[in-house]
Amino acid sequence: MKGLIAKKVGMTQVFDESGNLTPVTVIHVEPNVVVSAKTKENNGYEAVVLGLDDVKASKVNKAYAGQFSENVTPKRILKEFRDFDSEVKVGDQIGLELFDGVRFLDVTATSKGKGFQGVMKRWGFHGGRASHGSKFHREAGGTGMCTTPGHSFKNIKMPGRMGFERVTVQNLKIVKVDPELKVILVRGAVPGVKNCTLIVKSAVKK
Repeated sequence: MKGLIAKKVGMTQVFDESGNLTPVTVIHVEPNVVVSAKTKENNGYEAVVLGLDDVKASKVNKAYAGQFSENVTPKRILKEFRDFDSEVKVGDQIGLELFDGVRFLDVTATSKGKGFQGVMKRWGFHGGRASHGSKFHREAGGTGMCTTPGHSFKNIKMPGRMGFERVTVQNLKIVKVDPELKVILVRGAVPGVKNCTLIVKSAVKK
């Protein structure tokens, strides 16, 4: 499996040679630094820890700085990738060249938070009649049992906090890669707000 830490720039659109429009998301990939490598002998599994965004040494405590070697500056974002396909060592920088030959990606991020929402927006309920006097417009309706056990079962769809969840969108096709701008254009949308942190991996199901 191949993966990198990236940032979401936003959405745009591109046209192919036939004039067909394709909506794409622009993903900016700065070079990731290999912070540490885990082995089966020492850790019981193989993995690579990548880091992004430098942090001043004066801003981190000894416990946090202890996981970085002398030739690696402390990083703000860390992510562990198991069963990493490429051979790397601590201190190496990995960029867009990692995805050479890859056509589809899986992108993971935290979705947009929408606050406390009702059942119509949160779960897609149709609601009641909109006519005057119905008294049942946007409510959820009955949720309890009229007999035993006398309370609502678990997992009843009700109002509550919506969004701000970890979401993975699979099989996003790579439309274009620009090494100079360090961006990848993928077809479709990815979760999260602009400038949020993304975990970009080679597609598992492709």
